[in-house]
Amino acid sequence: MSIPDRLSGNEAVAHAMRQINPGVFAAFPITPSTEIPQYFAQFVADGLVDTEYVPVESEHSSMSTCMGAQAAGVRAITATSSAGLAFMYEVLYVVASARLPVTLACVNRTLTGPININNDHSDSMGARDAGWIQIYAENNQEAYDNYLQAMRIAETPDVRLPIMICQDGFITSHAVENILLEEDAAVKAFVGEYKPENFLLKHENPLAVGPYDTCPYCMEHKVQLAEAMKHARRAVLDVAADFEKTFGRKYGFFEEYRMEDAEVALVLIGSTAGTAKACVETLRAQGVKAGLIKLRVFRPFPAQELAAALSHVKVVAVMDKSEGYSACGGPLYAETLSACYDLPVRPTMINVVYGLAGRDCAVEDIERVYRHLLHIQETGVTGEKYIHMGQRSNAQEVL
Repeated sequence: MSIPDRLSGNEAVAHAMRQINPGVFAAFPITPSTEIPQYFAQFVADGLVDTEYVPVESEHSSMSTCMGAQAAGVRAITATSSAGLAFMYEVLYVVASARLPVTLACVNRTLTGPININNDHSDSMGARDAGWIQIYAENNQEAYDNYLQAMRIAETPDVRLPIMICQDGFITSHAVENILLEEDAAVKAFVGEYKPENFLLKHENPLAVGPYDTCPYCMEHKVQLAEAMKHARRAVLDVAADFEKTFGRKYGFFEEYRMEDAEVALVLIGSTAGTAKACVETLRAQGVKAGLIKLRVFRPFPAQELAAALSHVKVVAVMDKSEGYSACGGPLYAETLSACYDLPVRPTMINVVYGLAGRDCAVEDIERVYRHLLHIQETGVTGEKYIHMGQRSNAQEVL
């Protein structure tokens, strides 16, 4: 039976961690994820978990500790943000290549520099090709629910990949919302015990983890990792189906909001979806056929499903809360544009980069995007496809 409560996103994730009771938590603080290890340290001090809490001297060491613990046969977790994730960069690749299902709570914060502590997605997007599964939350409930599903996805035998559960720094991590928590016993039963097939302390089958991989073998191992990410697609949906059956809340690769007859639509990630939904309702009341797709799973990228959901839409704005510095758009735009390439009739698509380093994005800003899409639909003139919204400039904004 679900238990109503009011928690911040960081509290919710720490609560999920306590319920799961992992083997090791390697911790180094960085804003805005610092509260997660703080809350968990209190659980350790109060004897509520059996976890070995390892305070380390850096994020590189944090992920290295997680790698060693997971290789030894126990669940290992950590939390980080921004430059902390960047400092783990080398080890992110090593953990993925070793097929170790470490679970990381990523509280998204803009990646230095210049130094800034506010939210965008540049930290996790910078690690998008590291071989980690990435799942994003709109609100505190989703941050909690995603974390409960994370280990079962990552530990699926033909997946065995690390996973990061992302939420927007300060916007969800520190904001307090109503939330439904699940009973400890129900969570433990849903997540289950970690039963690795092979691990360093298994005397019957000695093995090495992370050795030098020579040319005759290394590419094959990288292809195996790529295949595992394909298998993660099925694992995400299977775990989500069991989660819905167990707890009654439904998840998939993405959420379609008022998309049944949408002619103009947005594709975006994270907490901005709540702002955009409010705008959609306002526009719908005015007779505008506006819709929204909130992407939940970025890795593995649900290309076919997303293309199908957009196939009937006339004009689409993909909204990136991260700059790709490709000179032609952000990372979500590139993936979405590619996904729609093989459609017999493709929607006109533009990219709106917004909210960098915590720049506000209000309902009226979202409405400007929709009005711009309607203008494109009416005139047939696309204009600039790569737009930065909300920055101060002497030039007139496109939107």
